[in-house]
This record gives sequence, structure tokens and C-alpha cells, in this order.
Amino acid sequence: QVQLVESGGGLVQPGGSLRLSCAASGVTFSSYAMNWYRQAPGKERELVAGITRFGGGTNYADSVKGRFTISRDNAKNTVYLQMNSLKPEDTAVYYCHAVPTPWWGQGTQVTVSS
Repeated sequence: QVQLVESGGGLVQPGGSLRLSCAASGVTFSSYAMNWYRQAPGKERELVAGITRFGGGTNYADSVKGRFTISRDNAKNTVYLQMNSLKPEDTAVYYCHAVPTPWWGQGTQVTVSS
């Protein structure tokens, strides 16, 4: 059974940092590129960042470039999203997704507020 489990969300002040993790099980993790998405209330789910199977390539939404960094550790079956200089508009539920599969995590809430 494939599972993707996100963690690391929480409440942080503007300008703060969080690191999200997504741990995979039941899957050969290195077989898949991984994406992070987010969905804010009343908005569509949007792609935040992606990373290739072995980490050689990454891509970011314009809104997070220079602030967020995606990385992965295939030995730990985990993908990370380091989020710095957080803004209130980063508030959303963040999801990880294995590409190209129907596998999604349950999401972790990130709230940026003073």
C-alpha cells in the first residue's frame, strides 16, 4: 500500500521559516519525480515546486522562487520543502505528489500570520 505522509506544517510569523517533509512508503521512491502543491481556501490547487527522480533538476512557481527549496533523500524515501521568508499569502494546505501517479499525501497546514 502506497502512502505519502506530510509533516512539518504549523503557524509561523511573516518572515519565518518552516521545513516540510513528505515520507513515502510502499513505493520505490527513486522511480518518481516529486511535486509539492498547495491549496489556499477558495483557490485552486497550485504547483509550488518539483524535483526530478535523483534531484538533478528542480522547478519552482514564480511566487516562491528564491524563498523555497525542494530537495529529496532517496535513502530515506523523503522529499522536503524548505520555506524561508514566509508571507501571509503562503498560507495553505501543502501536499506532496508522486509524478505521474494518483498518489497524494493528506496535506499539512501552513499558516503565516502575526
